[in-house]
Amino acid sequence: MTTLTVNIENKKSEKAVKAVLDALGLNYEVASNIKAKERAPNKAEQAIYKRLKDSFEQIKLHQEGKLEFRDAKDFLDEL
Repeated sequence: MTTLTVNIENKKSEKAVKAVLDALGLNYEVASNIKAKERAPNKAEQAIYKRLKDSFEQIKLHQEGKLEFRDAKDFLDEL
């Protein structure tokens, strides 16, 4: 037995997939899942979000001329 999980976001596609499965004579279950944006992020996701947010803020400050980035060559020479 093989299990296939398909995430379908619109009803029209869901009906089409069900019709194909019915036509092939396959058994299937329909389960309603919580969307990723509706669930609370876990600690790892929160940490990644915070780091990305901080990075974008630094980029914004650099573009405004309020923050100067170090040249990559200088950084590598320092190593």
